[in-house]
Amino acid sequence: MCGIVGFIGNQEAPPIILDGLKRLEYRGYDSAGICTVESGCAEILRSEGKLFNLEKLLTLQPLTGSLGIGHTRWATHGRPSETNAHPHKAGSIIVVHNGIIENYLELKELLSATGHLFKSETDTEVISHLVEEKYRECRNFEQAVREALAELKGAYAVCILCEDDKDTLIAAKQGSPMVVGLGVGEYFVASDIPAILSHTREMVFMEDGEMAVFHRGSVAFSTIAGAPLEKQSRHIDWSPLMAEKGGYRHFMLKEIYEQPRAIRDTIAGRLNETAGDVFLEDLKLSDLELQAITRVVIIACGTSWHAGLVGKFLIEANCRVPVEVDIASEFRYRNPVITDTTLMILISQSGETADTLAAMREGKKLGAKNVAICNVVDSSIARESHGVVYTHAGPEIGVASTKAFVTQLAALYLFTIRFGRAIGAVDRVKGAAMIADLVQIPGLLEKTLEMNSAVEAVARNYMHAHDFLYLARGINYPIALEGALKLKEISYIHAEGYPAGEMKHGPIALIDENMPVVVLVPKDRHYDKVVSNMEEVIARGGRVIAVCTEGNGTVRNKAEVVLHISPCSEELAPILLSVPLQLLAYHVAVLKGTDVDQPRNLAKSVTVE
Repeated sequence: MCGIVGFIGNQEAPPIILDGLKRLEYRGYDSAGICTVESGCAEILRSEGKLFNLEKLLTLQPLTGSLGIGHTRWATHGRPSETNAHPHKAGSIIVVHNGIIENYLELKELLSATGHLFKSETDTEVISHLVEEKYRECRNFEQAVREALAELKGAYAVCILCEDDKDTLIAAKQGSPMVVGLGVGEYFVASDIPAILSHTREMVFMEDGEMAVFHRGSVAFSTIAGAPLEKQSRHIDWSPLMAEKGGYRHFMLKEIYEQPRAIRDTIAGRLNETAGDVFLEDLKLSDLELQAITRVVIIACGTSWHAGLVGKFLIEANCRVPVEVDIASEFRYRNPVITDTTLMILISQSGETADTLAAMREGKKLGAKNVAICNVVDSSIARESHGVVYTHAGPEIGVASTKAFVTQLAALYLFTIRFGRAIGAVDRVKGAAMIADLVQIPGLLEKTLEMNSAVEAVARNYMHAHDFLYLARGINYPIALEGALKLKEISYIHAEGYPAGEMKHGPIALIDENMPVVVLVPKDRHYDKVVSNMEEVIARGGRVIAVCTEGNGTVRNKAEVVLHISPCSEELAPILLSVPLQLLAYHVAVLKGTDVDQPRNLAKSVTVE
């Protein structure tokens, strides 16, 4: 969603803020702005569109000062425009904001009645006017912010400046992410770690209802009500280079190629083949607690939901415990049946997905135990869960998830082993065999990536199609959904994924000589049935792109195009099958000239409902 960067120190703020905003571009945005305060004067520059528009403005109208805030906006209230871009200023108060203020109309009416004039369509502008109103009354910047925030309802992460105070920056959060970077005599604030990682690796993760007041050379943390807090910093191991393209044309391609490394890092130090078990250092649920579980509910959104569907197959097959997979945005609105013997698994790359976080909190109220699978250390979902299985994908910048997805699959596989061993459903021998299969996957992924040129050629032949269909069965059906989603996300071609057995219940009517149909046909228990479904497509003129196990002559003789993966465990095939589908979506998008890393209307981390 929106990106926020703030700085106070001895260096010039504009280059630091602009660099931070560039590192947050992956979150998605439609406008950007920056403000600095120096010698009692606030200067603001804003522009619609990409960051280079703001850069051009800064070249023409340079800003100076060692105190400043910046913002990239993803529209929620009001269309994309310079007027609606942040920062927003009212009197001497300047605000940038990520989130949604639910009572902004009510506050706007009250403020308008006292003479405040609004220029934008945003909910954010209300914050600046409300703080200004309080500031008029008390003439104390910090007090005014506390009083104003107490009246807000909804989600926010805010950075606030006062034109009358060139030595103070205030940040606060409620429901939207915010991290503080600690430098030497200087401080950084941002929506996400990559924005400030090149300046410091010592981070403080703010919790809901907290505020940070920065003065020159000092910071004080407190609740919004004013109670002092002692916060501990955390050292971040990511290197700044991990968030750079590293010579690749796009972040997405770089991240596709990082998948073998990401899987290795996710499983490293966690495997004990001798015991047939895994060690999950942050799981924090004892064997007794796991043995009490009678049902698992997996909650996620988008690509993470597809990972959850694979997790359902893994857990039910190996642990024999019923699993339900819910879309987070639907979960808490349907009066779900949750008890104290339910385990909720929350999957989120960022750990800040608003709907998933809200679903987790609802489940906790109903007594469920919960485990988070996420990529960002100390994110909101990770902090609030009973246990965490961290993926070690490193920062994922491309909006279309790739390496985060496959590491989520690996994490679910690890959890399945641990859960199965705890409840006695997986014995030592089976656990050891499952681990042995997993250890092979990074090497097989590297081999799978060798098909990149072949997939690019396929993309050239099919890039002009208006519709794609993706078919698979069993544990690979969610990969059909994921493949279709990837193509939709970045190439803007309509695509649908279906269980192959459902094709006759509607989708078969769409098949003709113009319809590419991607069929996942690994050599597994469903192989014969999927081949039969593939033949039904061919009989109706459909153009079949088959992804099958190496050495499969039957499929090669039937399909128009065949791509091969190496033989592997049936339960780990989804990881290998994901790669050709990611590459197909990537190359089609590049050939069509779309913005691969920042597709239209999408954001990397959806931190509002």
